[in-house]
Amino acid sequence: MKLLMFIFIVTSVLNANIYYSKVEPYEVRKISSNVVGTVVTAKEEMIGEKLSKSIYLEIDSQLDRDELKYTQEKLDYLRNTVTINEKILVNLKNSLERKRENFDRVKEMKIKSSVEKDREFYDLVASENSYLATHKEINTLKTQITDLKLRKAQLLRSIKDKKLSAEGYALYSIDVKVGQVVNKSTPLATVVDTTKAILTIYLNTEDVLDAKSSVVYIDGVKTAYRVDRLLDIADSKNISKYKAQIIIAAPKLFSKLVKVELKDK
Repeated sequence: MKLLMFIFIVTSVLNANIYYSKVEPYEVRKISSNVVGTVVTAKEEMIGEKLSKSIYLEIDSQLDRDELKYTQEKLDYLRNTVTINEKILVNLKNSLERKRENFDRVKEMKIKSSVEKDREFYDLVASENSYLATHKEINTLKTQITDLKLRKAQLLRSIKDKKLSAEGYALYSIDVKVGQVVNKSTPLATVVDTTKAILTIYLNTEDVLDAKSSVVYIDGVKTAYRVDRLLDIADSKNISKYKAQIIIAAPKLFSKLVKVELKDK
């Protein structure tokens, strides 16, 4: 019994720096929808291929494009109206200045009756109100233009987000079908970065301090790799273990299990 316990302890010590990990893609992106619409294109034949700029999934954006057209027309009309009103405002300002000068002269004239002076005053006030009203209208139009510019930006973003591409990534899965109506947060697809790979291991407590300076052996072969990422907080699932990651060159085949050893230099 003592002999068996001794063998178990020795074996545990000898294997303390040996871990196993799956070779995973460097990055896995799960794409969810942030728009609402009907799927019109879902190129499942591209699954497993490295993607270019071409679209692999598209959500109907016809209404967005129609609204974008009308929004641009409204913007053009409003901007033209602002231009006209600004010219009117210049004329009103010039007229107002003349009337103010005229009233200042008239109100000092003793030969003018109070009725005439009141008429000049009311005319001045009417011109000033017209000037202020036009100024107010210009401000209102500019506010409308700002709102429409925001709406235009939203539509452009929506149209863009309804056409999915992921240049440089590999298409792992498409999670919707043509004709399916999607809402915000609906899972659409998964793409992966296979230009590099990553190994995730969970270190024993005694291996954490020297992990970044350790030499990495993979399947018994010494490598130039190092521990690239290391959490000094114990993992929530693997209790008393510390997550570490090693970035390696892309293999010919992902997801295979490899043996990882950390040894002193």
